[in-house]
Amino acid sequence: MKWQLAHKEQYRKNFNLAYPVMIGSLGQNLVMLADSIMVGQTGHIPLAAVSLSNSLFFAPTVFGMGIAYGITPLVANAEGAGESEKSVRVLKNGLLIAVGAALFLGLAVFGLAQVMELMGQEPEVTRAAKPYLYILIASILPFMLFMAMKQFAEGLLDTKAAMRVSITANVINVVLNYVLIFGKLGFPELGLIGAGYATLISRIFQAIAMAGYLWYLPKFDSYKTLWKTTVIKFRYLKDVLKIGVPTGLQSIFEVSAFAMAAIIIGTIGAKEQAAHQIAISLASMSYMLAHGMAAAATIRVSNQLGMRDYPQLKLAMRTIFRMIVWMSIFFGLAFVALRYFLPGLFTQDAEVIQIASVLLVVTAFFQLSDGVQVVALGALRGFSDVKIPTWITLMAYWAIALPLGFVLGKYTSLGPTGVWLGLALGLSVAAALLWHRYTVKAAALR
Repeated sequence: MKWQLAHKEQYRKNFNLAYPVMIGSLGQNLVMLADSIMVGQTGHIPLAAVSLSNSLFFAPTVFGMGIAYGITPLVANAEGAGESEKSVRVLKNGLLIAVGAALFLGLAVFGLAQVMELMGQEPEVTRAAKPYLYILIASILPFMLFMAMKQFAEGLLDTKAAMRVSITANVINVVLNYVLIFGKLGFPELGLIGAGYATLISRIFQAIAMAGYLWYLPKFDSYKTLWKTTVIKFRYLKDVLKIGVPTGLQSIFEVSAFAMAAIIIGTIGAKEQAAHQIAISLASMSYMLAHGMAAAATIRVSNQLGMRDYPQLKLAMRTIFRMIVWMSIFFGLAFVALRYFLPGLFTQDAEVIQIASVLLVVTAFFQLSDGVQVVALGALRGFSDVKIPTWITLMAYWAIALPLGFVLGKYTSLGPTGVWLGLALGLSVAAALLWHRYTVKAAALR
């Protein structure tokens, strides 16, 4: 009975930390899904343009998100050790890093936009994608500022703040999508460009709202006092970058693999690319929920390390891994059962629906691998163990997943399915190696 109560308490703690991150991430993904559905109603060319633009945009910006993730374990560890001043120092220096990263990433995405025509895409798709991508570039700075403040709050075990802000921003985004894409309430019909403006406005709101939350809520008053006395120094910047840069690389290796998959599939045809966009939009839904569990893993591990409560750390992680296994099984079964219905929400093109349905079956098979690898990465980030996991992700996605996917997609009759099979194998390799790495780190705790 005592064992059962201990596990029940761990499930409760894990869920309370994870579900706000899940809802916030899922809400953001639902907005992307709404973008795809609404834009898809205007034709398969704009939908393919969304796929291409997102492929070029999200690989660099996910690197920026990874840098921001470096804030959470430092703050959670400091709070576990009772060092609130260190937590504020991490935030102040993290915000400066967020500004620098936003400028760098904006230039990187702008550079990619200039060579879009050289990527073998259909000319109509590139013409539609470029102006949309320029608007997304402007949204990077407010998004990075929001991410830095979000990760600080999560390090303080407050995962609900960003959830509330994100939900409100997502509602704003969807309403503006409807108004600007289709030209409602007296606004001009902007189509794909309207979706870009909706994203920009909602991200500006996110940054302002999150700053207001941290500054005006009474529970953050003590941190506001410490803010005035903390300073920006290179060694403090280095603390964040030491975890954040490898974490960003881990993220970019996986996301860029899927981005490159979209580009490879785009050279096969616009309908195949549209089907890929549908499948990746749906697969991202389950990934975002797994990301919530990974955030809980980072917080629990780093916080318990700060307290030096190693038995509690191991117990927390056992329950988190069990939760992600059951979640992955559920989504795998759902994708198989709804493989025709879900693509039909995006388009009425029968050929696109058929291709997407096959990709969803492949997605179902890699749900477990994807869930385990992202949670293991979260746990290892809590240990501040980021170097070896970075090499693992590089090898799994760029030495295995992409080469195999390219060969199967371009030189066999499998087409886009072959590309996704390569991705599935890469995810499986990453999951196995990262799980092993976690077990080694956990076993060393005494």
